[in-house]
Parts: sequence; C-alpha cells; structure tokens
Amino acid sequence: MVFVGFGFLMVFLQRYGFSSVGFTFLLAAFALQWSTLVQGFLHSFHSGHIHVGVESMINADFCAGAVLISFGAVLGKTGPAQLLLMALLEVVLFGINEFVLLHLLGVRVGGGMEWGVRGGQGQPLSQERGGGGRVLPLHLTTPPQVRDAGGSMTIHTFGAYFGLVLSRVLYRPQLEKSKHRQGSVYHSDLFAMIGTIFLWIFWPSFNSALTALGAGQHRTALNTYYSLAASTLGTFALSALVGEDGRLDMVHIQNAALAGGVVVGTSSEMMLTPFGALAAGFLAGTVSTLGYKFFTPILESKFKVQDTCGVHNLHGMPGVLGALLGVLVAGLATHEAYGDGLESVFPLIAEGQRSATSQAMLQLFGLFVTLMFASVGGGLGGLLLKLPFLDSPPDSQCYEDQVHWQVPGEHEDEAQGPLRVEEADTQA
Repeated sequence: MVFVGFGFLMVFLQRYGFSSVGFTFLLAAFALQWSTLVQGFLHSFHSGHIHVGVESMINADFCAGAVLISFGAVLGKTGPAQLLLMALLEVVLFGINEFVLLHLLGVRVGGGMEWGVRGGQGQPLSQERGGGGRVLPLHLTTPPQVRDAGGSMTIHTFGAYFGLVLSRVLYRPQLEKSKHRQGSVYHSDLFAMIGTIFLWIFWPSFNSALTALGAGQHRTALNTYYSLAASTLGTFALSALVGEDGRLDMVHIQNAALAGGVVVGTSSEMMLTPFGALAAGFLAGTVSTLGYKFFTPILESKFKVQDTCGVHNLHGMPGVLGALLGVLVAGLATHEAYGDGLESVFPLIAEGQRSATSQAMLQLFGLFVTLMFASVGGGLGGLLLKLPFLDSPPDSQCYEDQVHWQVPGEHEDEAQGPLRVEEADTQA
C-alpha cells in the first residue's frame, strides 16, 4: 500500500510520474526508519533499548502513510530536500499525537488490572513484564484511551490537515504559470488506477493489521470491505450524476472510491454492523466525490489552499467523518452488544471504570487534539520549508520531472521546451 498504492495513485500528473513514484519511495524509506526510532522512544523504550518487531514495523508503515498523505497536498510544488524536512518534522508530531491519544488522555493511575499496550491494542500485562518481575512504565501499563484501529484520526485526519496547512503557508499566487502541466493524460490516469486498485484490495488488512486476533480482527476486515464496496458504488453514481453529459470522471473513481476505507478506520473494530459499514461507506464516497467536484476549486480560490491530490476530499473530510462515527459507535457500546469482546475493544468500559458516554467524549476530544497537532505542525513545517536554501522549484517549473530527474528523450520532447538550455552556436 505504501510504496505501490500511494506511489502510483499520484502519477496522474502528465509530467510528474518519476517524481510521484520516486519521491514516494524516498519519503517512505526515510519515514519508516525515523518513525521506528521516534515511536520506539515513545512506546517501547525500556531497559535502555528500543524493542522492535512486526508490530513496530506496521506502526512505522502507518506513520509513513500519514507522511505520504501530506505529500499529496504539496505534490509538484516542493523539492526533495523540502520533503525530507517535512517528513522529519511530521514523523515526530505524528508520534507525539499518537502517544497522547492512545496513552495519556483520561489515564487513571491505580485500580483495575494492569495492561500492556501492543501496537495501540490493550492486552493483559502478564507477558509484558521485564526480568525480575519489573513493571513497565506508565505509558506501557495502561489500556489505550482513544480507539483508532485504522487511523481515521491519527493517520488520515492528521496527515491531511498537516498537508493542507502546509500547502496554505506555501501558497503560490503565480502557480498559473505551470497550469498546463497540472492536468492528466490518458496513460497517466490509467497508471494512477493501479494505485487505486492496490489500495482498495489491501485496505481491509491495513485497518485490521493491529487489532486483537479473533473476532475483533475479522470484524474490522469485514466492516472495511463492506464500506469500500459501498463507497465505490456511491462514487460511480455521484460521478455520473454531477459529470458532464452523465459521463464518469476518472479523478473521482481513482480517489473517492477509497473513502470507505478511511471513514471506518476508527469504528471498524467496533460493533458497526454490516449495514452501518455500508451506510458509512456510501456517505463517504458521496461526500468525497462532491468535494472533488465543488469544494476543491473553492479551497484554492477562497482559502488559498492548493491541494494537488485533493487529500482534503479523500482523507480530510472522510477522516473527520470517521472520527465522528467512532464517537457515535463508542457511545452505544454495551455488554449486550459486544459480549466478552467488549474487553478487547473497550477494556475500561468492560471493567466498569468508564462509561460509554465518557469514552465517546474522549474520542471526540481526540479528534480536536489531532486537528491541533496537525494545524500547528503544518504551519511550522510551512515556515521551515520556505527557507531559501532548500531549493524550491520556481512557479514556472512546478509539476515537471525534468527539474529533478534525467528524463529519457528530454531533448526531443516539445513539452519540455521552456526548460531546455539553449547551446551556444559553434564557432570555427
């Protein structure tokens, strides 16, 4: 999903395919390593070591996904040095935001059983003690406070609004000079659909990767699957409805069809039910399609946010909707609905230490905390990326591979004429 899905989804720009796939490769490889260290210090640092494993690797993938979502908002308008600086800052803020949501909000010290946290999922601490019966630090001995299995808040909302605020700070009033490169061509849209299909197929495993084994993990995969299917139908229906002469728009299909995976990220492990997943997915596909059609132009003209990939429509709005859906479903959690499974999803409710209403309010507060971290971080990142020595591409050369890559046939390609350096006439 990270390398192929995100990479190919962004190759729709007709002259930016090398950069879309290549910079995705670069950013993901960097973010995976950096987030392993950052999250390791926050989540699994004890006895003087960072403990790594499959779960820490998956968490690093999640962090890389958030970075690539932000990359989509500034695609074509930033150089590799700027992108690496963006990732350096965003990975740190992602880790802090996740730590606050999962381990700090509403923590009670004392009372109840001890818990260890593995990949954001609560498990009894019986196997989480170090040598000699040593109990791990507080952040490793409390159940997760905010539930967000598939990252509607921590990944999609955070990544989208970090990138949108970043794009606002980096606003280019003269970007019209590169407008002729901002569109797609037939083959670039076709390649972008490869990314869509990869993301669609693997999204259920993405959301369920770190949920508790058994019924919870199966429920997460099924809810995501149904939601994706419904969002695809909603996208096709709305695209034909709002399109010229009833024709479909490939931009809608490439992106809005995936909104179903985003919207159930928080609630997919909860008792959402198949009908709830279908309804949420259809709503997300509808909202995302309408966003691409009507809201993206307003975002640029009124709010001066140049969102290249439309991350606000695919990740921002569906992510917020997913967080609110999580608030609703958490507020309805009961022993009758979950049975013995309540302990794996909402351990504090199962133990009687927290009411369902309190958990719902905690989920809502988690959304506000995420938006705050994303907005402040995106603003700070934008100021840093404006430093002159980072070599930002000029307005007339945005969305152009030749600025950073050796492009085959570049001397014969008429599309690159304005960038070609004329050679001096040979003299005898």
